[in-house]
Amino acid sequence: MTTTTFVYSVSSTTFVSSTANPMTTIPLTSKLFSYKHTRTKIVQRTCGKWGGGQVRFSVNRHVRIFCQSKTGKMQIRRYCPFLERSLMSGNGALACDEWEAVPDIWRSSADKYGDRVAVVDPYHSPPSQMTYKQLEHEILNFSEGLRVIGLNPDEKLALFADNSCRWLVADQGIMATGAINVVRGSRSSVEELLHIYNHSESVALVVDGPEMFNRIAETFCSKAAMRFVILLWGEKSSMACKGVEGLPFFTYKEIIDLGRENRRSLFDSHAARQDFVYEAINSDDIATLVYTSGTTGNPKGVMLTHRNLLHQIKNLWDVVPAEVGDRFLSMLPPWHAYERSCEYFIFTCGIEQVYTTVRNLKDDLRHYQPNYVISVPLVYETLYSGIQKQISSSSPVRKLIALAFIRVSLTYMELKRIYEGKCLMRNQAQPSYLVSMLEWVWARFIATILWPVHLLAKKIVYGKIHSAIGISKAGVSGGGSFPLHVDKFFEAIGVKVQNGYGLTESSPVVAARRPTCNVLGSVGHPIRHTEFKIVDSETNEALPPGSKGIVKVRGPPVMKGYYKNPSATKQALDEDGWLSTGDIGWIAPHHSTGRSRHCGGVVVLEGRAKDTIVLSTGENIEPGELEEAALRSSLIQQIVVIGQDQRRLGAIIVPNREEVLLAAKELSIVEGNASDLNKEKMTSLLYKELRTWTSECSFQIGPILVVDEPFTIDSGLMTPTMKIRRDKVVAQFREQIDILYK
Repeated sequence: MTTTTFVYSVSSTTFVSSTANPMTTIPLTSKLFSYKHTRTKIVQRTCGKWGGGQVRFSVNRHVRIFCQSKTGKMQIRRYCPFLERSLMSGNGALACDEWEAVPDIWRSSADKYGDRVAVVDPYHSPPSQMTYKQLEHEILNFSEGLRVIGLNPDEKLALFADNSCRWLVADQGIMATGAINVVRGSRSSVEELLHIYNHSESVALVVDGPEMFNRIAETFCSKAAMRFVILLWGEKSSMACKGVEGLPFFTYKEIIDLGRENRRSLFDSHAARQDFVYEAINSDDIATLVYTSGTTGNPKGVMLTHRNLLHQIKNLWDVVPAEVGDRFLSMLPPWHAYERSCEYFIFTCGIEQVYTTVRNLKDDLRHYQPNYVISVPLVYETLYSGIQKQISSSSPVRKLIALAFIRVSLTYMELKRIYEGKCLMRNQAQPSYLVSMLEWVWARFIATILWPVHLLAKKIVYGKIHSAIGISKAGVSGGGSFPLHVDKFFEAIGVKVQNGYGLTESSPVVAARRPTCNVLGSVGHPIRHTEFKIVDSETNEALPPGSKGIVKVRGPPVMKGYYKNPSATKQALDEDGWLSTGDIGWIAPHHSTGRSRHCGGVVVLEGRAKDTIVLSTGENIEPGELEEAALRSSLIQQIVVIGQDQRRLGAIIVPNREEVLLAAKELSIVEGNASDLNKEKMTSLLYKELRTWTSECSFQIGPILVVDEPFTIDSGLMTPTMKIRRDKVVAQFREQIDILYK
């Protein structure tokens, strides 16, 4: 056994831990802490030069840390073989020219784009901007700082924070040590965060700032074992002291300073580098644990390897052909697998990423004029609603002109899709050549007539919309179903939106629409090296193109499994490596002629198998189609279709109260000076609105329940990725639903 004693000193007074328990702390003051760490034969922590000597590292001007080892045993140091090759050369360690781990990408990017701006973070204090070279050094320093304070390879470190440049540094710094980060956002409930922390067996915590830690401190201090806490933003003076005596706290800057000093000592001393046993991080090592959104019970820990994420990095260029200097606007939570993988990829292209928030998105779109925005459908739906509202509030003449132009453009784009062969068809039968030619000629002729009007609309109306939205190349949507009417609208006004598909369990992107084959209504073709098949839900037999069934995927991005959950892993992954997505969909047949000749192989989704509602009549209904149609109404803010085991469908609706009142005044349901609408009149108006928008759907909605409060993350009725938790909504309103059907 090797015993390592840490001594923390302030000025001339030194405090030494005397506790006999490994990794425990004793209270000294709010700024002083010490602990004694007992290790096995090989010590797995870097803390400067060992071998009986004593090395000092400055935390700041007042605090100095001394490392002391009573024996000279070799230490294991895990490293990224490409990122840290300059340190590895001459030490008998592997230094390769290819990426083996995700943090390896920063070496390449720093070499290619060194002085280019990589990240701009204007809304944190202090506002930050870093070049690619600075970002690489920041990641290396943070990684080394983690080694100094005792983070070991393969240990789990919880990273509970929101989108920022420091989140990126922390995420990559943890990976670069060979440790595994466990990620979540600050808006999750304390209970969910505690479950994730304990289930993952995390040893310490990195949080957004004092405000977040203060919110979870009481619960975590009593129910979780924490070795240390790191603040990405803010100061330790703002931390709640109750229940945290003796727990070491570090600021982001302290970790960076510790890492910088230790890296300098390693570079300066060849003898210090000789004290390590070097182990390269392997592509098959787990890089991160990402817990699912938890729409159906406790979230499951998805084990993603470096190989999983590197596949995304190397293969997303077909979807987003980013160029050096392109500007991206980032607003999604970075722990979301979709945002995360896309960020890793775009930083290999030399782009500039600007961090924004939901509150500042509208202004930042106009100010920064990004080339790309990678986001979820809700963002594009919000932009669509804002444009529609602005048109509706215009003068009658402007409103009439705008709506007329949009109608012409929608028709023009519909015809354009026909003659370009980008209309979806499920029928496997090949259309006849003669019929296809006649259809092509007809569509081309009418489109030619409408083209001048569409061009005029672009100059008069759409140009102003483009200036407000600011997306010059493409908006990329993923993480949920993309409403077709929103899809068609953006196509009509000339804003390209590419829809994609994936799951946390697949790192996540497995299919996406390409810029050259942007088939509306689909999620595009599978990305490289990824296979799709559609199987029968009962027999599990593969179905031919055009047949609807359960979607399965296989390939390099598919997860290693669920952490500590072999039964769930076995249920999701079969012996041949096929991942059951739980989604219902079909693959478009290949046609050589006709309106669908360029759609062959694209994947189309039609809802979740778990969302299927089975009526007492035996009919199976996918609620997504009805909900999507209903949300086209400006009067409906949120909707959940219900009816399991009932004779007919129903719905729970959150109204847009301002729009409902405005509509009621226009229809003379209430007086023009009325400030409210009673529940009965509101329900009646919403029911008529619902029937109007869902009239073309296969099924109709019967009784509706109007609720006052919207479904939110804070209320637990939405996931952190802004998906409605159907089961919890139904459970919360169970009594009202029972009355509704009686």
